[in-house]
Amino acid sequence: MYVDYKAVGQRIAARRRELGLKQFTVNEMAGLSDKYLSNIERATSIPSIDVLMKLCDVLQTTPDYLLLGTSANPNSEVYLLHIQNLLSHLNEKQIHLAVGFIEWIATQDI
Repeated sequence: MYVDYKAVGQRIAARRRELGLKQFTVNEMAGLSDKYLSNIERATSIPSIDVLMKLCDVLQTTPDYLLLGTSANPNSEVYLLHIQNLLSHLNEKQIHLAVGFIEWIATQDI
């Protein structure tokens, strides 16, 4: 199986931005040297398994998502964390609407 490290870097960058984190912050949280994350995101460096796992921890995601862009189960903790992160940026009225929409979806026979 071929791993597209450019796509891996793009997914890491996208997830980092979703969480509102700067490269410097992720480097510190994962114990990486300066500019290393930038190199990974631009695919000029290939992360080791250890580094990949540290990034998964900091970015609250899984290796399958970073490496392949997939998540095995939409009910997985990562998927729920993503929803939680999206909701955390909403105001009280938006949260009320989101909850109402989710409750409506749950009643639908889809």
